[in-house]
Amino acid sequence: MRIVISSGHGKYVRGASGLLDEVDEARRVVATVVEYLRLHGHQVVEFHDDTSTTQEENLHTIANFHNSEDRDLDVSVHFNAYVPTEGGRGTEVLYVTQEELAGKVSKAISEAGHLINRGAHYRSDLYFLNQTEEPAILIEVCFVDAAEDARNYNLYFDAICQAIAAVGAGDVIPPEPEPIPPEPDYDVRLSGKVSWFGGPDDDGVTPSEGLAFIFDYDEAPHLFLLSQPQGTTGLARRLNPSVYYVACRWDYDVTPKEMLGRKDFMAKVRTGNGREFLAWPADWGPHGDTDRVADISPGLMEALQIKTDDEVEVFYPVPVGE
Repeated sequence: MRIVISSGHGKYVRGASGLLDEVDEARRVVATVVEYLRLHGHQVVEFHDDTSTTQEENLHTIANFHNSEDRDLDVSVHFNAYVPTEGGRGTEVLYVTQEELAGKVSKAISEAGHLINRGAHYRSDLYFLNQTEEPAILIEVCFVDAAEDARNYNLYFDAICQAIAAVGAGDVIPPEPEPIPPEPDYDVRLSGKVSWFGGPDDDGVTPSEGLAFIFDYDEAPHLFLLSQPQGTTGLARRLNPSVYYVACRWDYDVTPKEMLGRKDFMAKVRTGNGREFLAWPADWGPHGDTDRVADISPGLMEALQIKTDDEVEVFYPVPVGE
């Protein structure tokens, strides 16, 4: 298997502390489990957060690292805390989709470390379990403020790590894929090559060129620069290149000019790389002999991470707010 395993919290974002220190011990467990996993023939990537300075940054850093790797299983190692006690509180493993695996790992740690088995617990509120994109478990090895847990953890440390490695790499249950909702019935569905237009730097339009269905700044001030660029008089050069707008060869019998000018409808522009944004209809074009289906703003080109003559899909109308 290909596994990514990380320690909870970070160098500058500390976790629980008592008889054991969560960050120090989680790193110790991860490093040892990685050695045993590799002995079992698994491909393993180990991660510890040494840069984050806030809890939010720490959560994002860990989840983003896991999601950047090609793997079959995500594992996060933590230690629990409650109130100090001379007794033991035990081990547990948290999950969203991996109930069977979580139960097996918890049982294995319990038996290897002579710890109370608290079992598998479903948790829908943990960032790591919600944001990692592959099957995941979060291990709470034991309680840092329970004296019996700390003693047994130190006595049976190696056996605990062996148990995690031996059991944790098996029986991963793939999560059921979420159903993909059907695409709505749009009046306009276009696909093909794209270019950009509009704004002070567009030498492809004349300084006096206007727009096909917007005739005055006050009709759509959200599309335009506050002042007319020097040496120009037309609205095409006044378009704000940072605003997301689009021009297509609209069929006015299907999408009348009055409809295209409405502020409660936008177009959706989607690329093959999975990025998509809403854009305001701003003009009619490009010319048919360009072999392109749409012109969009420079800002939208940048956001979509595409260049001239890349492929896009355009859908219209999309009610604003949906």
